[in-house]
Amino acid sequence: MARDEAARAPVTRRICEAIKAQIASGLLGPGARLPSTRSLAAEWGVSRTTVTAAFEQLLAEGYLETHRGARARVAQGLAPGLERASGPPAAPPGRDGGPMATERLSAFGRALMGFEAPPDAGTAPLLADFRYGDIAATDFPALAWRRAVGAALLRRPGRLRYGDPRGLPALRAALQGYLWRGRGLRCDPAQVIVVNGSQQGLDLCARLLLDPGDRAVMEEPGYSLARQAFLAARAEIVPARVDGEGMATEGLPAARLAYVTPSHQFPLGGVMPAGRRRSLLAWARAAGAHVIEDDYDSEYRFDIAPIPPLQALDEAGRVIYLGTVSKTLSPTLRLGYLVVPAALSEAFARAKRLTDRHSPALEQEALAGLIESGAYERHVRRVRRRNGERRAALLTALAARLGGAATVAGAEAGLHLVLWLGGVPAAREAAFVARARAAGLGVYPVTPLYAFPAAGRPNAAGLVMGYAALDEAGIARGVRLLADVLEAFTAEDGRGGGGAP
Repeated sequence: MARDEAARAPVTRRICEAIKAQIASGLLGPGARLPSTRSLAAEWGVSRTTVTAAFEQLLAEGYLETHRGARARVAQGLAPGLERASGPPAAPPGRDGGPMATERLSAFGRALMGFEAPPDAGTAPLLADFRYGDIAATDFPALAWRRAVGAALLRRPGRLRYGDPRGLPALRAALQGYLWRGRGLRCDPAQVIVVNGSQQGLDLCARLLLDPGDRAVMEEPGYSLARQAFLAARAEIVPARVDGEGMATEGLPAARLAYVTPSHQFPLGGVMPAGRRRSLLAWARAAGAHVIEDDYDSEYRFDIAPIPPLQALDEAGRVIYLGTVSKTLSPTLRLGYLVVPAALSEAFARAKRLTDRHSPALEQEALAGLIESGAYERHVRRVRRRNGERRAALLTALAARLGGAATVAGAEAGLHLVLWLGGVPAAREAAFVARARAAGLGVYPVTPLYAFPAAGRPNAAGLVMGYAALDEAGIARGVRLLADVLEAFTAEDGRGGGGAP
């Protein structure tokens, strides 16, 4: 018995140190409940007796407190950083009693670790937040969605099994009809691949179409997570200039693919005219390349008439169309779709099967029901009107509060615009954004969307401002605050106070 206790002691100490490190880092705060000894024993691959011994030691040292019939909790009064153990936090023990091994990352893993994260709203409360990509929770059709999910649950199959990696046949058929009605896009349901949001669609395209060293043409500036997907595949990014009509297509070099947002260029908002669209398709045919058409917010058109997508003009099978419901329903649903050339359908189906078998079936069935009933398109018309009102409120407030101190770009479509602050140089953009956040205003810089900022970037601070998550009162409040911050910031810079924020 004494020998068993001696063998268990080192593992017990490692468990103690692991829990202490979580308390010191703030991961486990005062009063936080610890998992049960049974679940921790299973997770760490040790006996329950070993975990119990560790808890008893922590209880004796004052780190934990217990009450009859309740799980152990972190003792009150322990703050992050108290009695932090020297050296790195201890890792939980492995099943062999030793620490968890840390393997060397692959080239793919190392590439991911070098990428910048997308802009985060943070945890501090803001008086107004113009974070792009967010939409209003009140716009979600909760009643219609609940009915659609309920109807899907009532249609329970005889057995639960893995489905077609392309997606639920009913949803692919519904999307085929919706895309024909809404975008003039013709396809066969076999060409539709349901994905977990547009980002998975981009990842599949990168994996299937790019080898290390291949060229990928991208708009400059452009969508950073698309760029990262291609860079993770070890492709070479070739920037293409962007102006008021989207990506310039003359003089494009040979490449394996091009990524474009022709209906509302992200982030600057240009809409690609028909001439450029046909020029891009001609380039793809000549280069043997594919074009990824990201139609991420095409449902929102305000001052422009709808323009047919590239896919509708493609006669050579070079366009991969990418759509999503993240801007119409919710980004939390993780539902998107690809329309791929018929020759690529099987390859994409096999890649999707290898990635995650298929997207969640219940959500697919609910979305199919919404589209088939007409409820989805009624919802889209409603939120288009609602977001048109938000857009008008933002443009009116910007004109009234900022006047000639700022220039608006890309407001004709979509759910965001870019605001160029002529009185704030590009080098001071980060400082201005930090000053705005300190005042309770969430605004987001355009600079991270430039891979090559020296190429055609205006010498002015740029803000990408989304408005779909705010109401008119919140928009007015946010613009008032923006004007106040801008006035104070430019006055301070004018007095030579342009140091750190």
